[in-house]
Amino acid sequence: MTGRRRFMAISPEAEADIAKQAYQAVMQEYGNSMLPASDPRTKLVMRVMKRIIAVSGMTDLNWEVHVIESPEKNAFVSPGGKVFVFTGILPIAKNEDGLAVVLGHETAHQIARHTAEKLSLGVIISALRFAVFFAGLDIGPLTNSFFQFLMDLPNSRKCESEADHIGLLLTAQACFNPQEAIPLWQRMEAAEAVGVPQFLSTHPTPKNRIQQMQEWMHEAEEKRANSNCTQQLGGWADQFRKTQRYARGF
Repeated sequence: MTGRRRFMAISPEAEADIAKQAYQAVMQEYGNSMLPASDPRTKLVMRVMKRIIAVSGMTDLNWEVHVIESPEKNAFVSPGGKVFVFTGILPIAKNEDGLAVVLGHETAHQIARHTAEKLSLGVIISALRFAVFFAGLDIGPLTNSFFQFLMDLPNSRKCESEADHIGLLLTAQACFNPQEAIPLWQRMEAAEAVGVPQFLSTHPTPKNRIQQMQEWMHEAEEKRANSNCTQQLGGWADQFRKTQRYARGF
């Protein structure tokens, strides 16, 4: 989608199998902390996610939304359309537009198949480690850190920046306010207890993210302007009111 060249050694079928196992592991760990569909926070996430899905190009997936009662500030979308949002991130998201930025970013990871890309990178790193081992060299913590620094961290940051870009466009196309991305990352920065130097982090720093968001904002605003948002928002509002009337029994 962004034209970035990358190595892929994992088929969509293999990715789906791995994702299924990961989904089962997450459900086993957090199943007792899942909020019911009737909870207002679950409804909020589902309402935002419905609009993101509609413009994702992946409406054929069996999407499931799970909201986990936890102070953890996290959210992710696994291959196959399984959405997990921890309640700890909701105060940082603050509103529907902020939440859309978060969910757009996480959905973008799956649009760009970043899971498969990282798994493919793991294949390369494993092969290099075997080569080092058979060459009679030591494979210790220093060697592992070298491989991570050389390949894994820069690749992860590229994936994160790509997801930021695609996610911002998804947010705009789904008729949310893309400008909310900037205060969102400012709040995220304030919520971080300990800062990690960017060259040792798998994520861009909030400061760098904000700078990139500002560079992409004109593109996002154009995307929103071309998405017929007035009509779409009216349709979503009507649908929401009908849902409320149905829930009240009239």
